[in-house]
Amino acid sequence: MTPPRNSNAARDIAHVLHPYTDHRAHAANGPLVIARGEGVRVFDEQGKEYIEAVAGLWCASLGFDNKRLVEAAHAQMKKLPFYHAFTAKSHEPMIDLSEMLIERSPCPMSKVFYANSGSEANDTAIKMVWYFNNAIGRPRKKKIISRLKAYHGITIAAGSLTGLPANHRMFDLPVSDRFLHVSTPHHYHGAQPGETEEAYSTRLAAELEETILREDPETVAAFFAEPVMGAGGVMVPPAGYFEKIQAVLRKYDVLFVADEVICGFGRTGNYWGSQTYSITPDIITCAKALSASFLPISAIIINDRVFQGLADGSQTIGTWGHGFTYSGHPVPAAVAVETLRIYDEIDIVGHVRRTGPHMQAKLREAFADHPLVGEVRGVGMVGAIELVADKKAAKNFDPALKVGGRMAKEGENAGVILRTLANDTIAFSPPLIMTAEEIDQMIERTSKALDALTVALRRESLAVV
Repeated sequence: MTPPRNSNAARDIAHVLHPYTDHRAHAANGPLVIARGEGVRVFDEQGKEYIEAVAGLWCASLGFDNKRLVEAAHAQMKKLPFYHAFTAKSHEPMIDLSEMLIERSPCPMSKVFYANSGSEANDTAIKMVWYFNNAIGRPRKKKIISRLKAYHGITIAAGSLTGLPANHRMFDLPVSDRFLHVSTPHHYHGAQPGETEEAYSTRLAAELEETILREDPETVAAFFAEPVMGAGGVMVPPAGYFEKIQAVLRKYDVLFVADEVICGFGRTGNYWGSQTYSITPDIITCAKALSASFLPISAIIINDRVFQGLADGSQTIGTWGHGFTYSGHPVPAAVAVETLRIYDEIDIVGHVRRTGPHMQAKLREAFADHPLVGEVRGVGMVGAIELVADKKAAKNFDPALKVGGRMAKEGENAGVILRTLANDTIAFSPPLIMTAEEIDQMIERTSKALDALTVALRRESLAVV
């Protein structure tokens, strides 16, 4: 039903272009207008309450209201509402935040650069890699390898790294042949019959090495990877994967860029996903939970080897010619400082280590045997269920049926906001502060939604159940 002309939904249809939206369908149905938030819940303009199962966009780590973060922003707005970081300028929130990030890094790191989003952070990391290799006399070493189904952002360069068709089609991406993609490390769909996770990881590492050799090691500069692949479907790496991948990268002197935009700040049960999977990155990108998403900010953390290359280049040409007006903006930086202090005070990693196993167990208890669920996967406070048309054959639904979208709508009816990913995968990445009781409520509402979807699909004979 088309919303009434004077409703917020109608005003939205008239003027708003939404990300990741079928706008023809949107014009007919209108948006869900969210009016306020409280803890792990949000409320629409009619007052209906929803549990937010994905913390907005994997990011509202401290929930949807936090007085300390509001006060931190207010205090900084009164003191210094804006200043920049160009030409050796600085300010206290940026200095404090940089120290805190270096202290908390998963391996020895040297310097921090700021941007406004994960996309900008990964775009900056690409430019750093190219600048670094020019500065140290390796002008041919520019190609960058990512993975199919990876998500690294949607700027032109970061979008080229991303390995999802919807982010490439009609955008003319990837933008050049400098961007390469190797296989998705997803044992459920990618392994050969009877292949163990270790054997599968060995095969993927061999594929990476073959790619580097085919392209010429003197032209391959960096490998980008999320510790757990997020928007591509919440793919947890198979056993031994990153150990084997890193051995190949070291052999050919290829930099490792860890995209911690989703995994950073406790999501996987360690402060960084890199710690969960024994990754030693040269560059780390982070955003989202850096400020609990109260204000936009992202960071690129680099080791000393990369910094020395950038410093040499800046001496040669007289500048490190990259930056944004809002790089290290004092207000988001102050909010990020307060966010990290809160994480320390409430022991966010300890909380995830206690509640994460509960969430993973409840997901499997509720959905592993469900006839529409092919796989339940996850670690810490991030997980997923993949909906399938045929459980025994691990056969996905035809994407044109939009089964995942229907599941999300049933979730709204049941009072839980879900996120649909590729292959009709339903993601769970709730606020990190979520309690065991709230997890149970989230799973209960999701089960109700899946039951409603199952009845509808059986009636339409779209699934083998």
